[in-house]
Amino acid sequence: MAGFRSLARQARDPRCDLALRRYSLRKCLERFAPYGHRATWDHLCSRAGFEPEDRSPDPARLVAALDELEEARSVWLAYEAEFAERRKKEKHDGLRRPGSVDDWHRLTWGGFGVAWCDDPRVHPHEPLAEVLRRLIAALEREPGAVCPVCSGERLVWMHDLAHEPSSGPVCTSCGIVVPRPVLTPVALAGARRGRLLVSA
Repeated sequence: MAGFRSLARQARDPRCDLALRRYSLRKCLERFAPYGHRATWDHLCSRAGFEPEDRSPDPARLVAALDELEEARSVWLAYEAEFAERRKKEKHDGLRRPGSVDDWHRLTWGGFGVAWCDDPRVHPHEPLAEVLRRLIAALEREPGAVCPVCSGERLVWMHDLAHEPSSGPVCTSCGIVVPRPVLTPVALAGARRGRLLVSA
């Protein structure tokens, strides 16, 4: 099974058939898709300027989508390396019990679904790398009351999500499932109340 880097090389290679290059880019999303496969694909296509169903996109646009994905992946891999180093140090210092960020992080190892968007057509508009930087910054500071990606204040608790955790606070502005560790208990309670209002 090909890894992300070999798939990315294939997607970038002008000697390859365009259909294979597009297919390779799609396969990259099986290794790294911050919003989930479908939402990340929709995001990359809209930002690069081709339709998700376009079987023969302009090669330059295809490479632009790949560039954005690779930059975001490098941001996330750097965070994971720092995270692993921190956990190693904590274990060495006798802190064996992981915190809530660690629990969340285990569900997103490798970067799949880091900022899950349950509706593949609703996702942040900013570059993926910027979204991940904002999310990482939120994970590294005290919890807040708004979406760490877009600062949206309307968070609604959704159930039956197509990703773990299967329920959680969703930002109605940018569509991400906001990681619980970045929100205060008051913000989480408000999201739950918002769910009750939506259901009524």
